[in-house]
Amino acid sequence: MDIVALDGALAGYGDAPVLRDLNLKIRAGERIAIVGESGAGKTTLLRLLRERSTAPVALVPQDLGLVQALTVFHNVYMGRLDRHGLFTNLRNLVWPGRRESSAVRALLDEVRLSDKLFTPVGQLSGGQRQRVAVARALYADAAILVGDEPVSAVDDLQARDILDLLGARKETVILALHDRNLALGFADRIVGLRGGRIVLDRPAAELSPADLDPLYKP
Repeated sequence: MDIVALDGALAGYGDAPVLRDLNLKIRAGERIAIVGESGAGKTTLLRLLRERSTAPVALVPQDLGLVQALTVFHNVYMGRLDRHGLFTNLRNLVWPGRRESSAVRALLDEVRLSDKLFTPVGQLSGGQRQRVAVARALYADAAILVGDEPVSAVDDLQARDILDLLGARKETVILALHDRNLALGFADRIVGLRGGRIVLDRPAAELSPADLDPLYKP
């Protein structure tokens, strides 16, 4: 089943298209890595895919979108705000419930942050904050996850572990990745951008890092 189908689509901001002639279909269950040089339009394409998705999408934005003054628990809990009523959400803001705390702690354990459950996000390192944003997206009740460079601030080992976790927990995963080796190791399919268009769309198993070089050369 197609969850996104683009046919000659444009994407951009206001009256200034960044991407043109976009023809792309994404089926449920795929792992897709979007690659290309900085400024190629990866973030723009991710935004369009979210907008056109036929199902709810969990997001790891590049700016993370965390509330610095709130704890790790509260930031992760935000992934399911829409599942609860106002009273439940207010109660968990003031006095986190045992069930919710246990569920969030278990998820944080998988991203190696369980000891930071009630630490304000503003006290964390960049890599820790990125893992909080990943945990929030995993906590969200959505089978599709879209991530914009979701492992850029962690080391290679953590990056691979996080990508494995995303693939195991979400049915469909679409990520913009700057590391070509990570992209090829994670994805079933590589979508490459250059010159405002999709110029590559092939199974990852057919590609090597050298095959992606033309996307980055002047």
